[in-house]
Amino acid sequence: MRLLLDTHVLLWWLDDPRQLSKAARKAVQDGANPVYVSAAVAWEIAIKKAIGKLDAPDNLEEALEASRFLHLPITIAHALAVRSLPGHHRDPFDRMLIAQALQEGLCLVTRDSEIAKYPVAQILA
Repeated sequence: MRLLLDTHVLLWWLDDPRQLSKAARKAVQDGANPVYVSAAVAWEIAIKKAIGKLDAPDNLEEALEASRFLHLPITIAHALAVRSLPGHHRDPFDRMLIAQALQEGLCLVTRDSEIAKYPVAQILA
């Protein structure tokens, strides 16, 4: 199973993985599951950190490498896929993650109940 981490899931993983559900921890820890982190997640973290709304590691790239997480860039196809999503969720970062998960066949690890309204594979974090 190929996983895509929502922003809160990544932050919980880096700070205290026990905040995640047992199923989410097991899936992320399983070395057979490639784990992706979207550029949208890094972008959201950078914005919120810069305005003082979030405490996150300064060395995010190093933390991702240490966890063996893979980078998922945002492509034109991902951006265009957002326009076809129903308007259930207003957060642009989450909408991008949903589009990426659908386009790339990834399972989104999240605790955001609004994402359940979309036809995307999920693991409840």
